[in-house]
Amino acid sequence: MNNYILIFIIISYLAVLFYIAFLAEKKRQSKWVNNPYVYTFSLAVYCSAWTYYGSIGIAANSGINFLPIYLGPVIAAPLWIIVLRKIIRISKQHKISSIADFISLRYGNNRFLGALVTIVCLLGTLPYISLQLKAVSETFEIMADETSYVSTTVFDDSTFYVALLLAIFATFFGTQNTDASEKHKGIIASVAFESILKLIFFLIIGVYITFYLFDGTSDIYNQMSTAENFKQLITLGNVENGFDWFFMIALAFIAIFLLPRQFQVSVLENNREKHLKKAIWLFPLYLLLFNFFVIFIAWAGKLTFGDTQNAEYYTLLLPLENGNSFLATLVFLGGFSAVISMVIVSTLALSTMVSNNLIIPYGFLDKFIKNQTERNSKNIKNIRRISIFLIIIGAYFFYISFSKELSLYSIGLISFVIISQLAPSFFIGLFWNRGASKAAIIGIIVGTLITLYTLVLPFVLQAYTGTDDFTQYGLNGIEILKPYALFGIDFLSPPAHAFFWSITCNVLCYLTFSLTSKGNYRERNYAEMFVDSSNFATLQDSALVWKGEAYVSDIKNVLVRFLGEKEATRALKIFFTKYDLSPDTQLADARLINFSEKLLTGSIGGASAKILIASVVKEEQISLVEVLKILEESKENIVNNKVLREKSEELSQLSSKLKNVNEELITKDKQKDEFLDTVAHELKTPITGIRAATELLMDDQGDMPKDMKNQFLKNILQDSDRLARLINNILDFEKLETGRLHLDLQAKDLQKTIEKAVTSIQQIASKKNIKINNKTAHAITISYDEDRILQVLTNLLSNAIKFCPKENGKVTIDFKLGNGEVEVSVQDNGKGIAAEDHDYIFDKFYQSRHQNTIKPQGSGLGLAITKQIVEKHGGKIWAKKALKNGATLVFTLPFK
Repeated sequence: MNNYILIFIIISYLAVLFYIAFLAEKKRQSKWVNNPYVYTFSLAVYCSAWTYYGSIGIAANSGINFLPIYLGPVIAAPLWIIVLRKIIRISKQHKISSIADFISLRYGNNRFLGALVTIVCLLGTLPYISLQLKAVSETFEIMADETSYVSTTVFDDSTFYVALLLAIFATFFGTQNTDASEKHKGIIASVAFESILKLIFFLIIGVYITFYLFDGTSDIYNQMSTAENFKQLITLGNVENGFDWFFMIALAFIAIFLLPRQFQVSVLENNREKHLKKAIWLFPLYLLLFNFFVIFIAWAGKLTFGDTQNAEYYTLLLPLENGNSFLATLVFLGGFSAVISMVIVSTLALSTMVSNNLIIPYGFLDKFIKNQTERNSKNIKNIRRISIFLIIIGAYFFYISFSKELSLYSIGLISFVIISQLAPSFFIGLFWNRGASKAAIIGIIVGTLITLYTLVLPFVLQAYTGTDDFTQYGLNGIEILKPYALFGIDFLSPPAHAFFWSITCNVLCYLTFSLTSKGNYRERNYAEMFVDSSNFATLQDSALVWKGEAYVSDIKNVLVRFLGEKEATRALKIFFTKYDLSPDTQLADARLINFSEKLLTGSIGGASAKILIASVVKEEQISLVEVLKILEESKENIVNNKVLREKSEELSQLSSKLKNVNEELITKDKQKDEFLDTVAHELKTPITGIRAATELLMDDQGDMPKDMKNQFLKNILQDSDRLARLINNILDFEKLETGRLHLDLQAKDLQKTIEKAVTSIQQIASKKNIKINNKTAHAITISYDEDRILQVLTNLLSNAIKFCPKENGKVTIDFKLGNGEVEVSVQDNGKGIAAEDHDYIFDKFYQSRHQNTIKPQGSGLGLAITKQIVEKHGGKIWAKKALKNGATLVFTLPFK
């Protein structure tokens, strides 16, 4: 492919990314930008050109040894919910803008420590960026045809101009705000998009090579199994290799937290903590998918090319070998995506560190104090922009000088080992309050020097001298000082060996100097806030221990220099409102000192913010004893406030419960009145009928026909029965309520009991032309009180008949066996039960609201009594819901 076509593709792709970033910034509040998937895919910035190309080179030559670099993050992911969430909370609370700020703040905003962390990050990241540029250069060379122009100087090298384009992209979207703690929605959206693309393109080439060029995974495996070293490629090997794996997994575990780009996307760009819940499973799944075809692509390349080609670029070479330049272009774009996301996020993170922890605190603070707001803002942005360009150009010259001699995998591991030197001060300091800044500084310096000696110096000397005498014989010929076999440990790979010695000495120095030295009061103050972050988060600005003399006007003047008059006034207004202070307050306290430092941290870094605020206040020294005493009092206040809050919530809940009970009592009282009114009505109706019929019979002089007399006597008898039933219902209900009703349990045939109930109610049903369908076909003997169950069945059947239509009414009764119980159902085709009545029809005193217009006969106690009898038998009763027609009442009786 022609150079110019490739360059056109690159520029077009960058234009698409630019547009995506622009849209994301424009719609930064949109759910498409602020969601857990964008956050998780942005974490895949971990998968750089090393993953895209380097892993295949390792798989081709060393088999499964490419896996530890991905197992580390997979092991780390479940811990994010504890460790990373704590880091995110602390960072948001203190407006952290970089990992250097985070570590510096933990040790009392130590300026030198922040600068040291920045230098270590630069040393560790510049080789990594050069790795990306190496990948771009070499893949560009592979994609370009033989007739294309070959560069001879920096200024006609396409890689140089690609690096400049990346710098422009990072500058445009990464330095729009002076506050570096602000979210970079545009960059993160474009990184997430690139992560999806590079995965899709990698899977496509994996499927193409495995299933098109070869006949599936088994075909590749069977062909590769004939190789002499095949067993070494698929096994872990000896114990020494096991140690290698252990140290490489530990190295990757540390890297997923501490690489500047990973800290940037996982901590600083996190919008919501709950996004971690998605990330802890989706990110490991992403890594699994990315590595699924690695071993098969590597073996396919090995089978095709043998040792004649660079194994790292099999994904490009295989499709080109088979004349498929389109797929090769997709792979190139996927690799380019991996490069872009890593370079942009890394330079963004590094430029913030260089600006806030090196340049500003060690050279520009005096100028910033004198300058106006607009000039300060412009200077801060320019410092970061220049830093971005210098970092990328520095990485380019590292690539020119050293990277051509090393594999992508080797460069990546060098970066990992250097960055890992921050681990003791970072992780131990996060959970141990005795960690001191002096210990952190000594540990990092010792660890970094050992890394440089055992890993970096050997290849630098070899590159310049052309000999490996230093590696073979050690410093001044001292054998125990051989860089790859320090003190006789020669069974580890160079990266694992360097990591073992550097991290061991680093940890020992950190622990030793932490235990033997005393940090200042400020250091211990922040240590307590970091270790016990969940408690001190509630105190916020009050968590800082400070004594001295400070004036609000002086602090405001400093804030105005960087935030502007409007923002500074607004921030102070919020502070005074939050703590219920008068706007005319003149003396500043510890809360305002802490609040002001946080405001400035995002723009100039924690160390510089501390220096600036300290320059306008008079601070008194506080002993460690005083600090610990104040912090203990703060903790006690937190506990007391928490207890008071819990008691307040309990009282609120109790008050709510009392209100609900009161409302229920009012409802029950109203229902009782309605029930008494109904009972009075039901008693009065038959008594009135009996009295009227009796008076007519008494007034008879013998001229009343016999048939009429008999009818009056029948009416008296029916009304008497009605009275008896009502009184019995009331007596039964009273006995059931008070628990004085005793059941006469006997083994009976339920089918026969149902037949008795149906027979007793049949006459009433016939008068209304209602058909009762008894579907009970089988006998079943269980233990129950037959009289009471007859009462239940009669109540349910009477209820069903009552609400059936007169002309075509139909009632069905049936039972079925369940798990240790028999279920009896009574179904009718009436108007059904109103939805609002479903949960209350079995309650005592309850009457449907529809009864005010259509009042059924009876006291309304029937279903309440029925429920009591069924529950007395150990059963349940309910009305089926969501029926289209009619009603179905069901009850159960247990059996053994």
